[in-house]
Amino acid sequence: MRRAFPAGFSLCTILVLSFLLLPFAPGAAAAGPQQTVPAGASPADVRPILVELFTSEGCSSCPPADALLQKMDTLQPVAGAQLIVLSEHVDYWDHDGWKDPHSSAALTERQAAYVSALGLKTAYTPQMIVDGTTDVRANDPQQLNKVFHEAREVPKIPIRITDVSVDPGNPAVLHAHIQTDPNNDKHSAGVFVAVALDHVESQVLHGENGGQHLTHVAVVVDLDKVGKLEKGKPFDQTVTLKLKSGIDPRNLRVVAFLQESGPGKLLGAAVRKPS
Repeated sequence: MRRAFPAGFSLCTILVLSFLLLPFAPGAAAAGPQQTVPAGASPADVRPILVELFTSEGCSSCPPADALLQKMDTLQPVAGAQLIVLSEHVDYWDHDGWKDPHSSAALTERQAAYVSALGLKTAYTPQMIVDGTTDVRANDPQQLNKVFHEAREVPKIPIRITDVSVDPGNPAVLHAHIQTDPNNDKHSAGVFVAVALDHVESQVLHGENGGQHLTHVAVVVDLDKVGKLEKGKPFDQTVTLKLKSGIDPRNLRVVAFLQESGPGKLLGAAVRKPS
């Protein structure tokens, strides 16, 4: 494993560098996670960009990237785009003194699949993958700026998440209706649904971040392929997912996205909170 943040970079320095070069939409209001598109914009005006952050509470280089992801989610700094973020906690740091309570072997496997598909040398944290095709260093504001604005120009298939609800029980069950426009892309795509915790706070007791109070946004607790979007066809289906015990339905967001196999190019994405 290797670090993406060079030694000596402080959290404040990284945030300032990153956002000085990201143009903000004039007069745009911050988008709440429950909104399908940023405030004041219509769906036709805004293109989604999926930002996946592979991170770990056991990695001392990760807290600045976690904070950066929260800023992206809250401030929505790219005019004409909606950054849909996912915090994906890997488990290969868990043996270094602190077991990340949000880590998952499945997310480690997802990162490994990206390493293979993108021809990278190794997995590392923190690592950002944008729209399934671009490996981005979170401490490089010029690269972030370039990648986000290129991604904004790529047409996406509209996705709608409706009728989101959670039935109480043991386990609780989440229902969501996923609907897309017809797929005019050259390839079919998998339909994925991520269930994520809106906001997470953690007091790290040991390891590289021992003694720190960390916060996270959009922490993935479940990521499932729920169907397939065929070429020339739409997708229209209600999905049902069992939730892990102890999850507060009021602290959830649902992200649906379309992705070519590989994992490959993102064809569309949307985010919604349960009613």
